[in-house]
Amino acid sequence: MKRVLSLAAAAVTGSALVAAAVPAGAAPSRNGGTAPSISKEPFGTLADGTKVDRYTLTNGHGVRVRILTYGGIVQTLETPDRHGREADIVLGFRTLKDYVDKNGGPYFGALIGRYANRIAKGRFTLDGKTYQLAINNGPNSLHGGLKGFNTKVWKAQPIKHGGSVALRLDYTSADGEEHYPGTLKTTVTYTLGTDGRFRVDYHATTDKATVVNLTNHSYFNLAGEGTGDVYGQRLRINAARYTPTDTTQIPTGKIVPVKGTPFDFTRPHAIGERIRDDDPQLLIGQGYDHNFVLNQRRPGEMTEAARVTEPRSGRILEISTTQPGVQFYSGNFLDGTLVGTGGHAYRQGDGFALETQHFPDSPNQPGFPSTVLRPGQAFDASTVYRFSAR
Repeated sequence: MKRVLSLAAAAVTGSALVAAAVPAGAAPSRNGGTAPSISKEPFGTLADGTKVDRYTLTNGHGVRVRILTYGGIVQTLETPDRHGREADIVLGFRTLKDYVDKNGGPYFGALIGRYANRIAKGRFTLDGKTYQLAINNGPNSLHGGLKGFNTKVWKAQPIKHGGSVALRLDYTSADGEEHYPGTLKTTVTYTLGTDGRFRVDYHATTDKATVVNLTNHSYFNLAGEGTGDVYGQRLRINAARYTPTDTTQIPTGKIVPVKGTPFDFTRPHAIGERIRDDDPQLLIGQGYDHNFVLNQRRPGEMTEAARVTEPRSGRILEISTTQPGVQFYSGNFLDGTLVGTGGHAYRQGDGFALETQHFPDSPNQPGFPSTVLRPGQAFDASTVYRFSAR
């Protein structure tokens, strides 16, 4: 019975950032703008000779997304403000070399797998067998190990249908890759619609019991990439509970109320309003880096996850997902050593991530929703980002 779960870098040849606007000659749409389009261009070559491409998706109404086949990375995402002025609102790098050499820490825009977030001591037991993963985050394993999905070149297929354009990405992870069991076949489809919605659909199957947790790790700054910190941007998270962590950022197993704590975003708060409060959990992560348990009526149901507004530009980001949790990360470890697409150094708080996902360390936490995937089952999850301005 099929079950649906809701659940060492080498040198490269660099690739200059190429401006990719709506292709010349694009047909006008019936409602103003131009018709949605998708185009492809080379982005660089890895040391082993593998070619990397960049796809540009436009919706004809001011939203433009650039996606790399390397890591399935969302490199740029341009949206208009209340006056129609477009700006890139995600953090990223200019060249393929920067992504290979520098993105192992921030994971800007990347697809994360096989297991997003942390697994305690890099170890879990499944069907009586213990698996030891690479340790790459203090004493724990983070975001799939040393060479997770963020480092893989995905096979790409552009798709046009109706009023949207899409890019389907496929990657097969071999049994034992990064010490995970089972051959995992993964498909991620990015779809951009004329209504300002950017949708990410995840699908995976396995030939052996394994654990799976997939997400996208984009950092947002609704004022525009490289414009400074996001502390004044107002966040609401549809979660009455969250999972506190130990000092190594592994969940304690408890699911506790946010009420009366700096983690209460059930009503909008500026991201920086309470970030320096004397709260033990904020001290552990040097800010927010925690999993929020979404107020989901039924597992796997599309649910509002978060809403962010930026007062100056009027930009609004609304996120919905079928996943049970969202990891809110306030860019605490950006330290000024990374220079982004606009030529500005990224410092602490210059972007935030809202990673829709299953909970951290679920393979070791029997009280959390299961991330086990077995042959004959499918992992299916979707997240929708809606962009607007007022």
